[in-house]
Amino acid sequence: MALASFFNKFKSGKKREIQYAQMLNGSLPVFSQFGNDVFASDIVEACIRCKATEISKLQPKHIFTDENGIQTIEKDSINRLLRFGPNELMTTKDFLEKCTWLHEKKYNCFIYPKYEWKIVKGKKVKYYTGFYPLNPIEVDFLEDGYGKLYVQFHFLNTDKVVLPYSEVIHWRKEFSDNDLMGGNQEGQAKTETLLPILKINHSLIEGLDKAVKNSLAIRGLLKVNALLDDDKLEEERKEFEQKILNSQSGILPVSNKSEYTPLTINPTIMDKETLEFIEGKVLKHQGTSLPILTGKFTEEEYQAYYEKIVEPEIIGLGQAFSKTLFTIEQLEAGHEIIFYGQKLLFTNTQNKIAVADILGNRGALTDNQLLELFGYPPFPEGDVRHKSLNYIDRDIANQYQLNQFQKGKGVKDDE
Repeated sequence: MALASFFNKFKSGKKREIQYAQMLNGSLPVFSQFGNDVFASDIVEACIRCKATEISKLQPKHIFTDENGIQTIEKDSINRLLRFGPNELMTTKDFLEKCTWLHEKKYNCFIYPKYEWKIVKGKKVKYYTGFYPLNPIEVDFLEDGYGKLYVQFHFLNTDKVVLPYSEVIHWRKEFSDNDLMGGNQEGQAKTETLLPILKINHSLIEGLDKAVKNSLAIRGLLKVNALLDDDKLEEERKEFEQKILNSQSGILPVSNKSEYTPLTINPTIMDKETLEFIEGKVLKHQGTSLPILTGKFTEEEYQAYYEKIVEPEIIGLGQAFSKTLFTIEQLEAGHEIIFYGQKLLFTNTQNKIAVADILGNRGALTDNQLLELFGYPPFPEGDVRHKSLNYIDRDIANQYQLNQFQKGKGVKDDE
């Protein structure tokens, strides 16, 4: 992807005097995106993959909520991009996976919303043409004389680019130690507590590998009871190897000038409890249980994982999009980006039937939405809602009950 093609406008025009932004703790806001690579661990990578897979199932939408609380899906460039493909190289699933991996590995995911100005109904509005996840190697925060904040990205294959911070979607992870970035004080992934655990785990696996190899490599010692030069020793060794190859009965013949002593090597292998303890420490740090990792989870286990780990990230991602894409006036009017996760919540057929029964009977879902819930395609007449007659509008429930009571007493309506 040629990032420079849509970054060029930020390299030209009127020049402004900008300098490093002032941090609350007095440090320079320059943040390298390289840290200790704990992500080489297969366990850590598997945990991230679980989260990325779940978040890739989200359905992002631009929603408008009016003053009466009625929500509608806007028909605009934002919804078009989020539904079919945020940019020319990615599907929505690809985009969400890429953003999640950046968010988890860098603790900061920057997304550039590309747009152009258009006149719609006499008003100048932003028409979005793409959303691009950025992968900088270094990030600097700058400000001009008016206090406006800018972010400068350094990439491997392009020049540095300065963008207004207000026009960049910034999705942080563990926003705590740093004033501007997620992660630790340097704006990097928090690896300090995890690294010692991963080093122990690596040492155990490496030690096990060496122990097994050694047990297979050294079988015994051949002692030559004579003074031999190097050529003679090499000849003796080859002769011994040939006798090993020729021995069909398992009995090795040796001459009276050589002596073979077998060695028994029993490699010490770490017990199962210790290995599980180390693995559990890594999983706990990542917030992922073993059932989630293996896919053999119960409904309650998945619900706990969703509410504790996935749902907060979904909320944060939606807020990061909304904050950048809409003005204060638009936000106050009711515009927002919501990443719907209904496909994450109904993981088995029993739950789907319960949802269909509750929402379908109340007219909350169309026939096509019910079909989609069970994996069936829609049909032309399916965008209708059916409501059970067993339910009544709450606004007329009291009047309905009063009428029924009066009929039971034999009281006429005009009395």
